Amino acid sequence: MKLTILSENLQKNTSLINRIVSQRSQLPILLNILLKTEKGKLQINATDLEIGMQTDISASIEKEGSVTVPAKTFLELIGSLPVEKIVIQAKDGKLEVISKSTRTVFQTTPTDEFPKLFEEKGEEIMGFKSEEIKKDLNMVIFASSQDTGRPALSGVLVKKEKNELFFIATDGYRLSLKRKPITGKVDEWEKPLLIPARILREVISVKQEGGEIKLFVSNKSNQILFYEQDTVLVGRLIDAEFPNYQKIIPSDFGTQVLFDREELLKAVKICSIFARDSANIIKLSFQKEKIVVSANSPSVGENTVEVEARLKGEENEIAFNARYLLDLLGNISEESMVFEMTGPLNPGVFKIQGDNTFLHIIMPIRVQNEG
Repeated sequence: MKLTILSENLQKNTSLINRIVSQRSQLPILLNILLKTEKGKLQINATDLEIGMQTDISASIEKEGSVTVPAKTFLELIGSLPVEKIVIQAKDGKLEVISKSTRTVFQTTPTDEFPKLFEEKGEEIMGFKSEEIKKDLNMVIFASSQDTGRPALSGVLVKKEKNELFFIATDGYRLSLKRKPITGKVDEWEKPLLIPARILREVISVKQEGGEIKLFVSNKSNQILFYEQDTVLVGRLIDAEFPNYQKIIPSDFGTQVLFDREELLKAVKICSIFARDSANIIKLSFQKEKIVVSANSPSVGENTVEVEARLKGEENEIAFNARYLLDLLGNISEESMVFEMTGPLNPGVFKIQGDNTFLHIIMPIRVQNEG
């Protein structure tokens, strides 16, 4: 194998590849990446067996071939090189990376030990505008659980109903739901997909300008593949029962409050400083023309912040985990939001004003009344 490539093209996806590479593995080959030449491009493959990534980079190929090298060291070296042309060549079981002023030699491992990312890409079932789908996923993915011991909660449910797609995530304490009208290609598929949140986070991280993301599902291997320009991300669908989320969505409310998202976010950030020492609890008190955000810590003190708001219905109060509020308010870009509730022990519902395609539910924390 011998090729010439621009270092900046090689550097473009190194941080993403690094996250895919296994950090600790009983299989030494998973600490490597596979480099191979194909159709006038250098292809880089990485996997930790849960998810995999393949990215193609334009290069001038002099001699075809493939090789695997230690990922961490190789990617660190590439990230340190100045912007210039570099030569990469494999010979005698070693890989040389040569720039104007440096020459680095890597030990290699036989490529037949490296696992195949996928046998077949399966059926294309959906196509999305990249920017739109990443924004939609950002609005729900933070509500999924980090605990892989509860597989159903560590994914995002994607399902089709009539002419809409639904994206739903929950960790058991909060739930995010985003509806999206179907405009592009969506082939006939009836079974909902439970996609690991981890692979969706990587899909969001791929930095490609514009373009489209195509989604393929292989029933044979139970894999899902995301194609975006020169990058493919591969994961395995979660085979678990997603909770019946519809039964926790409140059908009515006694209190409705219109507020500015940025102002409430600032208030929660300020109060979260005091909430840290008291189980991260923040109290929201809804009054006629304001929301009073407060937190107190017996050993530190207390603070309150007032946020302008418009109230309909009864004055009320409720307590939440500060982190859940920060996650929600930090992942939405729209400014005017609406909060609805029926009582301090019932779930609170956050919506975007004038947009019925999104809702976020947070379970409240029971607090003892003071005084």
